Amino acid sequence: MIGEVDDAIRAIVRTDAISDPDVDVVLDAPTTDWAARRNAPTVDLYLYDIREDTRRRENGFLERRDPRGIVVGRTPAPRYFKLSYLVTAWTQRPDDEHRLLDQLLQCFLRFDALPDEFRVGGLADTGQPVQITVGLPPPEDRAFADVWSSLGGELKPSLDLVVLAPVLPGVSRTAGAPVTEGVGATFQNMPDAVEERLFRAAAPDPARSADIPRTPRAPRPRDGRR
Repeated sequence: MIGEVDDAIRAIVRTDAISDPDVDVVLDAPTTDWAARRNAPTVDLYLYDIREDTRRRENGFLERRDPRGIVVGRTPAPRYFKLSYLVTAWTQRPDDEHRLLDQLLQCFLRFDALPDEFRVGGLADTGQPVQITVGLPPPEDRAFADVWSSLGGELKPSLDLVVLAPVLPGVSRTAGAPVTEGVGATFQNMPDAVEERLFRAAAPDPARSADIPRTPRAPRPRDGRR
């Protein structure tokens, strides 16, 4: 999934933002050593954070159907992961860097989700959109200054690009054969011995019946009323 998102983001930059072949589009960590070795205008899409969006976690299963519409399997609902990219431009002049950043910002603002032609492989298998946001404030537990400090470089203008990618857990359950008939039952005659034994068990015992005391009947009134 991560590699598919990398390829999609790079393809969007190439087709909708930076058409100049002299500008490199890379996924490198913008460390101090990397910046010193760079010798061409560069757009860097550095993936610096991956975390699950637990608010979107769902229970239940997705159904897989054959061409006839019959359910043939079930898979757990997808999990959603946020992939955060630090987007930077590197040239010899700050003005050129700002122009590149402006082109990138205008490009990503045109998309709420990855276009269908860039949603391939596992991203397409879920059937869910892959949302994109750019330039939103970072979470409270993370600041861009901390990211630059961990990279050992100096703070520079950047765009925070977040891709919300659905991921299937990779577990699949095969569905049972479809029901083609209604509920039915079959009956057959019991053997004579079994039938006789059941009849005797259900019949009252005359010997026990004689021992059971009978409740006396109330006397009938003399005036003939009942």
